Amino acid sequence: MAAPSSNEQIKFLTATKIGLVKKKYCRFKKSGIKYIDYKDPEYLLKFINEQGKIVPRRVSGNSLKYQRKVATAIKRARHLALLPFIGDLLK
Repeated sequence: MAAPSSNEQIKFLTATKIGLVKKKYCRFKKSGIKYIDYKDPEYLLKFINEQGKIVPRRVSGNSLKYQRKVATAIKRARHLALLPFIGDLLK
């Protein structure tokens, strides 16, 4: 059995880009939003999944400060019946 020629060998000079994930960013810091309005249910629906749960930080990309504000706004909107507590196939 002969050694494979140089044409058959695969070598990578740099790391491959398999599984390269784009860095998440906080959309509130980027656009300069200071206050998250609980009276805007269409905007808050972006942070709720199909079951009606609040999307975690690692998924949404929000910073800790704004994730807390989003959670508070969603909870206030739920108490005022602007958003459902449980959403069966919400989206």
